[in-house]
Amino acid sequence: MGAIVLFDGVCNFCNSSVNFVIQHDRKGYFKFAPLQSTVGWELLNKYKVETSKADSVVVIDDGRVYLRSDGALHVAGKLDKPWFWLGFLIIVPRPIRDFIYRLLAKYRYRLFGKKDVCMIPTPELKQRFL
Repeated sequence: MGAIVLFDGVCNFCNSSVNFVIQHDRKGYFKFAPLQSTVGWELLNKYKVETSKADSVVVIDDGRVYLRSDGALHVAGKLDKPWFWLGFLIIVPRPIRDFIYRLLAKYRYRLFGKKDVCMIPTPELKQRFL
């Protein structure tokens, strides 16, 4: 079936990351939904993810939930060559990875900006969104 990536739909960096994943996931393994959407809220509730932990990316794959750097690296590990090599950064201890991840998540709006509303996928990409 593939995996689901829940992302911050108003974050410019997150939207750019989704576009990057779509471009480098030619098999279409990932489907996407904004955290702020009804589908996003339903999935967070279904998998019992605390909203305080769902600050920028949540990946659901085969019934497992990946948060923060684990989620980002899980996605990277499924991308086309050469990007899948980034998944090997999982060997970096989680406290270090999550510190960097939280820092980026905390300042993402200041660094990259924010939209007033979630992105709307183009008709070509609509099937990749829930």
